[in-house]
Amino acid sequence: RDDDDINDVASMAGVNLNEESARIMATNSDLVGTQMQSCKDEPFLAAIPLHKRILETAKKLGITDVPAEVVTFISHATQSRLRTVIEKVTVITQHRMESYKDDEWYEQATDVRSQLKFFEQLERLEKQRKDEQEREILLKAAKSRSRQEDPEQARLKQKAKEMQQQELAQMRQRDANLTALAAIGPRKKRKLDAPGLLTIGAEGAGLCGGSQAGLGTGSPRQYPRQKITRVNLRDFIFYMEQEREMSHSLLLYRALLK
Repeated sequence: RDDDDINDVASMAGVNLNEESARIMATNSDLVGTQMQSCKDEPFLAAIPLHKRILETAKKLGITDVPAEVVTFISHATQSRLRTVIEKVTVITQHRMESYKDDEWYEQATDVRSQLKFFEQLERLEKQRKDEQEREILLKAAKSRSRQEDPEQARLKQKAKEMQQQELAQMRQRDANLTALAAIGPRKKRKLDAPGLLTIGAEGAGLCGGSQAGLGTGSPRQYPRQKITRVNLRDFIFYMEQEREMSHSLLLYRALLK
């Protein structure tokens, strides 16, 4: 017993735990067994249309009465489900927009974009080479002065004539565009794009202290730009493909057809 008294720190400090517990229970007796709620329980969906929709579905199953608590529960379940979907799709979008180019722990193994550009350049050069060969053939056929011309030779001459007319029309169009640009003159900067211009938001649109807000005076006010996450259809399709209950749904197939 002496050892228990030595080890009992509360008794050594003169604190009676039984009296303190009784005092705490007496002070908070009105809170025991009550339900605390910080805000009013408002349904996420409109109650009347949702109740009608539930009744229509319940009548098909032989149910004639649906209490209001069921409507509230389904409304909260819809809100929770929608929040979960938005959170998952937002994470997918952020992963898609994330760039690893400047990360020192990642090393680029392949560059598909550069490869596609290289193949496009090869196709362009091949097409240009074929066009040059066809142009040389047409020019040779146009310069030919043989008296006995076959139909193929006449067709090549006609095609060469059309090609020359088309090139002449393109040159005239290019000269006309250059003349119009020279007549317009250099493009002037708009006042909104000029440096040193104050951006007036909703707070500075009115009169401040009886004087009108001026432009171009003082230091420009920096407003924090809010980052916007733009979710597209591809992110939703990826989300539906990962979900077990939606991976074989009709909604996914309709989204893939768009």
